[in-house]
Amino acid sequence: MMNSLHRCCQRSALLLHVARRRWSSSSASPPPLHTRLLLFLTQRFYDVEMLLSWRSQLTRNQLQKKNVYYGYTQRFYGLDIASAYFILSLKGGFRFAGQSEWFYADQKGKFSWDFLNHKDTPLEEVDMSYTVINYRGLCNLVLDLIHLSSESQRSLRTLKLRGCPEVDDWFLARLHVFQDSLEELDISHCPRITTGGLAALRNLKGLKRLDVSSLPGISSPGLVIILLEEMLPQCQITATGYDYNLNEAEGEEEEEHMQRQR
Repeated sequence: MMNSLHRCCQRSALLLHVARRRWSSSSASPPPLHTRLLLFLTQRFYDVEMLLSWRSQLTRNQLQKKNVYYGYTQRFYGLDIASAYFILSLKGGFRFAGQSEWFYADQKGKFSWDFLNHKDTPLEEVDMSYTVINYRGLCNLVLDLIHLSSESQRSLRTLKLRGCPEVDDWFLARLHVFQDSLEELDISHCPRITTGGLAALRNLKGLKRLDVSSLPGISSPGLVIILLEEMLPQCQITATGYDYNLNEAEGEEEEEHMQRQR
């Protein structure tokens, strides 16, 4: 990666040097400013493209690294501690079952290690709001639930995902493993969630509170809320931040999509 960046810088310097020599050795006056600007941009188009590609790949690698499965921690400290460590590493927070204390990481990512004293104590509330948790990172919570006893499988009651940029429809589809325990879910302000993802919430029959406020991927929120209320009749749904003055055509299209998902 560093070699590619070094070659990019060398090529840019060489092109600039050649261009300057051509203009300086010519007896004619240099081309107009706009022509030189176009030439400059043309010569550096591929360099800029490569830099943007490199930056995008670096961002993806960092995201995957933050959402890696904590199998090593799990083997040495147990499933619950591994899940807790993952949450704190992403600057999230949680509360153990039967405990009143919340564990949170601060703005710099620092946190108390006292959670290590709660080995084999399942998580009851998890707050991942404004973190970069994604579908892959969810393994640290989902596998935790799968491997625990039947009593612990009913422990996770609250999951807050407010403002998570990587939470998408695939993420929501995997939440069905919490159908016997989850009572409160906050997915508000998540830009990648669409109507299709909301349809997957029909499996969460025990859900009592659901916040779907300000989801930009929902084009007909009024109709979507009605369909959610039909799927989850026992659930109190919060949906603010929408313009409910929608035309009928958009509403019919959204309804048809939700019905197909069901």
